[in-house]
Amino acid sequence: MKILIVDDHAVLREGVRRLLSTIPGAEILEASTAHEALTVFRKAQPTVTVLDVNLNGSSGLELLQRLRGESKGARIVMFTMHSETSYASRAIRAGAMGYVSKSAAADELVTAVMKVASGENYLDRELASELAFAPGTSEDPFSNLTNREVEILRLLGEGKTLNQIASTFGIAYKTVANSCSRLKSKLGLERTADLIRVSLESKRR
Repeated sequence: MKILIVDDHAVLREGVRRLLSTIPGAEILEASTAHEALTVFRKAQPTVTVLDVNLNGSSGLELLQRLRGESKGARIVMFTMHSETSYASRAIRAGAMGYVSKSAAADELVTAVMKVASGENYLDRELASELAFAPGTSEDPFSNLTNREVEILRLLGEGKTLNQIASTFGIAYKTVANSCSRLKSKLGLERTADLIRVSLESKRR
């Protein structure tokens, strides 16, 4: 079984490598950027890709869609610090077969990879419980946002400035500013401060 780990933190990749190396017959591959991930994915055709939502210069959600574009049968587990149900729901809708929070027990990631490798879906236990009791998504104000808009909203909630967000994605400041204007329009807000408030509130849902 080939497992591709995509994360921009070397220390975390090493920890995940050691953990997943306990799976019998596992061959571990690594990538630290979206470009590297696409290159390795095309060449190695991994059985499962373990992908972080946060990547320097790219959105993990956008990379998820690109990998799915490369192969409709791509089996992807999102492994991320974001435990909010809104992120999990969006990743699943984009084609992820598994979603595990980095706060989950270590054995959950191993279980997720093995289940996804066999064609099953997997959510870590805490997220599965929250989603089961979450309200329907038809009135979800975030459902009409693009993946890039979701990422910008998240970074605003983390205290990043528009210049810092532009640098993170390698795009122009004006592009980020225009995205913020669209976000305010879609969410019925007037100020960037309101976007930050909404982002913080979404993390507590």
